Amino acid sequence: MIKLDVVKIDIPEGTNVIIGHSHFIKTVEDLYETLASSSPSLKFGIAFSEASGKRLIRYDGNDEELTKLAIENCRRISAGHTFVIYIRNGYPINVLNRIKAVEEVVRIHAATANPLQVVVAETEQGRGVLGVIDGMTPLGVESESDIKERKEILRKFGYKR
Repeated sequence: MIKLDVVKIDIPEGTNVIIGHSHFIKTVEDLYETLASSSPSLKFGIAFSEASGKRLIRYDGNDEELTKLAIENCRRISAGHTFVIYIRNGYPINVLNRIKAVEEVVRIHAATANPLQVVVAETEQGRGVLGVIDGMTPLGVESESDIKERKEILRKFGYKR
């Protein structure tokens, strides 16, 4: 028997969330070190669900509000070996490769500021993340003016020259 659940993730204005899968209790400390060393202005909170042993939600961060958000949404997802990171004063593009390089990180499910839902499967053993719904469905294909606007935005933010 399998039950499906959709968990809406709270993403306050000005924050981004990263949700992923990892495999070891040291995830919280390694993610903390990775994020703390990525930028002195980055604010973040991390929560990680253990899948065995005490099966606790482990947490850390340098911002109390973001840490509480990470814990609450990790609790709502309630899937083993899942981590939730909230960041402010930075963007996922600035930290994703560093997070992926953490040796116990298995995968990233989402990195976004868009409306986000996590699709969770539940069996008699527990819960696991099947995937995410990130943002909304497309409304069409970009026009020439949309292409120009996209390129201008990337250059304005300094991601392209």
